[in-house]
Amino acid sequence: MSISNTTPVFAVDKKNLIPVSEHLKQMVDIPPSRMFLINKSLKVYVEKNPDAKIFDASQGDGGASLPGVPKAILERASQLQIEHGTAYDMPFGTDAYRKAVFEQYWKLDSGSGWGPANVLGTAGGRDALIKAYQAMLALGHGRQGDLIMVSRVPWISYNWGPYGVGANVLWAPGDPAQGWAYSEDAIRESVKFAESPGRKIAGLVITNPDNPTGLTISVEKQASLAKAALEAGVAFVLFDWMYHYVTDESPMDLNSFLNFFTPEERKRLMFLDGITKSLGGSNIRNCHLIADEAVIKFITARASHGVIPPFYSLAVAMAAYELGYAEAAKTIIKPTNASRVVLTKLLAESGTQHIIGKGYYAFMNVGEFIKAKGWVDGEPLGQYLAENHGVAIVPGAFFSPFGNDWIRFSYATPAEKTEGAFKRLVEGLESLKK
Repeated sequence: MSISNTTPVFAVDKKNLIPVSEHLKQMVDIPPSRMFLINKSLKVYVEKNPDAKIFDASQGDGGASLPGVPKAILERASQLQIEHGTAYDMPFGTDAYRKAVFEQYWKLDSGSGWGPANVLGTAGGRDALIKAYQAMLALGHGRQGDLIMVSRVPWISYNWGPYGVGANVLWAPGDPAQGWAYSEDAIRESVKFAESPGRKIAGLVITNPDNPTGLTISVEKQASLAKAALEAGVAFVLFDWMYHYVTDESPMDLNSFLNFFTPEERKRLMFLDGITKSLGGSNIRNCHLIADEAVIKFITARASHGVIPPFYSLAVAMAAYELGYAEAAKTIIKPTNASRVVLTKLLAESGTQHIIGKGYYAFMNVGEFIKAKGWVDGEPLGQYLAENHGVAIVPGAFFSPFGNDWIRFSYATPAEKTEGAFKRLVEGLESLKK
């Protein structure tokens, strides 16, 4: 290089420089997630009622409300860690992990056109999502400021994760009577809506079973929605299946699901799954992303300068896959399924408008009680119920204003605790009318 060492030099060619923009100072401040704080209000109730039971129906964490990852799996993972050593691994994880996800977990058919190179290990679901959003923006329409489309009442981090990496978030049209479910028409309408101010949709997120609503949609419907999105010009569709094993039905079958799509369409699909929910491994931080090899290579290159998944998290997943995942996860799946049966009956008897599909959550309309107290939305309700009645739930207002009259109730607990939590909830709600 002929440039003097006394002259500053850009690290990339001038034509590749990121354009200057003032959008950062125009952004809304991203709030911290209150999901980690909601159950802290239970301490106030305990101080006032030291011998009383408390019920935490706010948890989306089988490692807290259920036994979590079995000891034998953790011990097997420790053995794998010792054998593997503590040197750097690749940004995608390890070849052994990729092979385990592909062959032992999904049992993918080589005829799918995909192989271990289509697998990326990540440090939990949020890490996978952030990396996916960046790929959607760069490989989709190649622009910041385009949109990630989510449901009308989405998981709170779907609102802020994309926004933090330069994507705007679009809440799709939806009817609360239908659980705010996507429709093909709503997707097409959203694409037209985005075009009017000159934006495009870089990605659509389909979560099944849903968080926070618990809504579950059929395999055929998921495929139909994705195909409608791709045909309308949405760059990528991401399927978040983090809860799909926590069901009294069969989990998703990626082999048969891929048959709905042509090889060309598959290049624009992403699949996210992991051990956080179904194995109760929240603080293990393991997730995997399956996508077209070009997408995985793009993410891997960037991950080499960012977050690389720790081997122990990969090892826990591999130990569970080695055992057989349904067997490994039964300490989470069985009690949650039993709780769902109990809660479904209680909700039907109560006459409360609700959504309960599969997964971990029920979503309940408690607007009449919120209005009886004169509250604008359900945010104060969470603190009131925890501090005065010893039951923690998550106000729907935390997710979006369309959830203002609703609450998320987690039944990822033993059945007797779910029943106790629901009875305490009803007691607390009725007190608002006195």
